[in-house]
Amino acid sequence: MSAATPETAAGGLTEPAAVLTFLDPPPGLGHLDRFALTPIDGSGQLFTLRSVDSPETRLFLLDPEPFFPDYHPHLAAETLSRLGLGTGEQQPATVLVVVHPATEDHPHTANLLAPVVINPATATAVQTLLEGDDWPLRAPLNAA
Repeated sequence: MSAATPETAAGGLTEPAAVLTFLDPPPGLGHLDRFALTPIDGSGQLFTLRSVDSPETRLFLLDPEPFFPDYHPHLAAETLSRLGLGTGEQQPATVLVVVHPATEDHPHTANLLAPVVINPATATAVQTLLEGDDWPLRAPLNAA
C-alpha cells in the first residue's frame, strides 16, 4: 500500500484529474463505474471522486495515513488479483477511504471498513469490504 499523492492516486498521470474505472460500481451508485479523481489541494490527502456519466454524483476520498497512522488494512488476494496487483509488501496499491462530511450533529468521519483500492498503473479501482478486520464504518476524523 502506498500513500496517495495526486500522481499515484491518479494512475501516474499529472493532469489535475484522472479517470478511474471501477471493476464493479461502488455500492449505492447504481451502474456508475467511471469517476474523475481530482485532488482538492496540493497536499495529496483529499480528493473528489465525481462520476463521469453523472457529474452530480460525487464522493470525497482521503489518504488515511496522516489521520489514521495505525490503519493497515489486510487487502484480500482476490481484490489485488482483480486489479492486477501483487500480494507482497511492495504492492503498488493506493488505498483511499470515503469521507462523510460533518453535519450539525456529527463530525467528519471516514469509512475504514470499505476502502477504495486503486491500481495506479491501470487506473482501475474497487471499493472492497474488509473481511476479518474490525475497522469502523464511521471513524471520527481528527486533524493529524
